[in-house]
Amino acid sequence: YPRALLFISGFAANQAVITALMKKNDRIVADRLSHASLLEAANLSPAQLRRFIHNDTQHLSRLLQSPSVGQQLVVTEGVYSMDGDSAPLAEIQHIARRHHAWLLVDDAHGIGVTGDEGRGTCWLRGVKPELLVVTFGKGFGVSGAAVLCSESVADYLLQFARHLVYSTSMPPAQAQALSASLAVIRSDEGRERREKLAALVQRFRAGVNASRFTLLNAHSAIQPLIVGDNSRALHLAEALRQQGCWATAIRPPTVPVGTARLRLTLTQAHEACDIDRLLEVLHGAGE
Repeated sequence: YPRALLFISGFAANQAVITALMKKNDRIVADRLSHASLLEAANLSPAQLRRFIHNDTQHLSRLLQSPSVGQQLVVTEGVYSMDGDSAPLAEIQHIARRHHAWLLVDDAHGIGVTGDEGRGTCWLRGVKPELLVVTFGKGFGVSGAAVLCSESVADYLLQFARHLVYSTSMPPAQAQALSASLAVIRSDEGRERREKLAALVQRFRAGVNASRFTLLNAHSAIQPLIVGDNSRALHLAEALRQQGCWATAIRPPTVPVGTARLRLTLTQAHEACDIDRLLEVLHGAGE
């Protein structure tokens, strides 16, 4: 990408891009499970918002086919924060281009962790959206975000994105920390960390008792265990906490009704013994 605009947070980046670019006669077509910052920005913009069934490219195509006077924007994520799965980005990009729609991908949970040199989910899938939002609070271990785009879009955002014009810029110290983090991510050490994380994810998935938990098709660092019932999710989270394992119970409205879950996030700082301990506690937790 020729340009990258820095923002103080991923939330601000998503809000700025969508509210600045989308006008009254435009249409936003977003995945139903898109992050709250994306959906809120779409609701705040004057454009029409339509949502397609999660990762359902046929539904996406049908929505894009309906007549639209203005520009259409498809909104999706590289890795989803609550399901841990990836979007079919190549197919989504193909559909978007067929309907002359722009594509925005929020790769908050992919950048730094997936792809060669941690280049992210879009690089891994061979996709180049018109707008790529990357955040630095996950794989980078810092904070902030960047919007990668064309020269013309960057120039427009510098003039009309209120989160850039009327908010405090990223401090130089934070930008320097990002540069240092990027150097680690792109180094041999960064590659070794990603390989270790992938092995830990595989170890965890192989050890989960499928008879007790619904394991989603997620091969990222985010591993949700669907337990369904809200009270059961809270009980399991507390049981794990008492055994020294921190796991957040996620319930509606953050996730759909009936899909309460434990959201487990693995990192390269964990060891194989940590995963084994987690599995032991999970399988031993009483109902």
